[in-house]
Amino acid sequence: MASGITVGIDIGTTSVKALAVDGDGTIVARARVSHDIHAPDVDVFEHDARQAWVDGPRKALDELRVSEFDGVAIATMVPSFTAVDEAGTPLTPGLLYGDHRGRAGRNEADLLNSREFRSMLEWTAGQAPDAHAYWTAPAVAAVALGGAPAVDYGTAFALAPLWDGDWRAEALAEVGIRPEQMPPVVSDEEVVGRIRGAVHGAGMADAWAESTVANINSPGDVMVICGTTLIVWCVAEQPSIVPGMWSIPHPHGTLAILGGASNAGGMFVNWARRALGTPSGGPRPTEVPIFVPYLKGERTPVHDISLRASLHDLDIGHDGGAVMRAAYEASAFVARRLIDLSGIPATRIVASGGGTHDEQWMHALADCTGLRVDLVAVPEGAALGAAWHARVLAGLDVKDDVVRWMGQGASYEPDPAWSSVCEERYRRWLTLAAVEH
Repeated sequence: MASGITVGIDIGTTSVKALAVDGDGTIVARARVSHDIHAPDVDVFEHDARQAWVDGPRKALDELRVSEFDGVAIATMVPSFTAVDEAGTPLTPGLLYGDHRGRAGRNEADLLNSREFRSMLEWTAGQAPDAHAYWTAPAVAAVALGGAPAVDYGTAFALAPLWDGDWRAEALAEVGIRPEQMPPVVSDEEVVGRIRGAVHGAGMADAWAESTVANINSPGDVMVICGTTLIVWCVAEQPSIVPGMWSIPHPHGTLAILGGASNAGGMFVNWARRALGTPSGGPRPTEVPIFVPYLKGERTPVHDISLRASLHDLDIGHDGGAVMRAAYEASAFVARRLIDLSGIPATRIVASGGGTHDEQWMHALADCTGLRVDLVAVPEGAALGAAWHARVLAGLDVKDDVVRWMGQGASYEPDPAWSSVCEERYRRWLTLAAVEH
């Protein structure tokens, strides 16, 4: 086709985002298709996989109205699983992170995706023992768009010990699955099929795609993804082990990334906004209560879905604006805690995700961490990163050239009028949140 345009699709918790991007990183077209989250009680967190993983990507790609593109890549939240029939149609709910059917235990410092994936698979296989296959969200979406199911090595490694270079028949048999029922595992440089004439490769984790284009290329850079899930990545010179946190290679070069995911992102902030309405005015720095944001338990670093939220130091003088500021600060405190636990001297934050449109959230992030917050130019970072991967896959560029897609938007500096009181509230928050520091 040689259009020079590639497409990135991001299946998120509440919507599918799609971008069509030219070689200079200019957004040619964008689309957003909302979908529902099914959470009838605190322990359930699932998608209607047909709506979110099949219909949503199809509609998003259609709404781009781009007739020709050279490559397409799909990024999604991790973990996610469903059973499918021979046509790739989902047969069971699309289980997501934090659902009780992925529960592997409580208060285990190393409770990472491997155990959650395994538990999800075991439940799904029990519900649909005669299913043709058991796929992740990007594999389902790829087939729905006319392509082939595949996952990248990063997703597969998260499934260890079910995968150790190959799908392990003995380990899979314990959950009622055969190796051929799992998606193929390929490198991110391998073409696995075509979608509407364009090449596509393996689906990837959204945070990996986002970090590819986020300009977090120096030790001390911290990426904070302010999506439905809050994700914090701290860039280090070399890998390290911190209990309860994830350590992964940096997308570029020899650096490492340390961090994790939290439920204190848009899931929490948007709940507070809905509950409080639209508060008028703004609170004074010293007149803000303290929120512990565990509405649905917490992921990194405590990995305990039984935790619950609480509001502290509230008095009759506080109004809705003060409580909303407390919610923003709670999200920022979670980011600060992960940065502190990493042991990496942080120099700045690079923020991405839909939450970057919320100036109050960004101000709180700067005030509560004491760091400058630089916004990415394109908030749909996972879709942009997927589009870059598609570009490399199509042979239009090489990985190292991604720097020209790393645009920057507005910046937020810590406000001295807020910084000292935020520091005091953070120290109290650590005690109230019952987290060792």
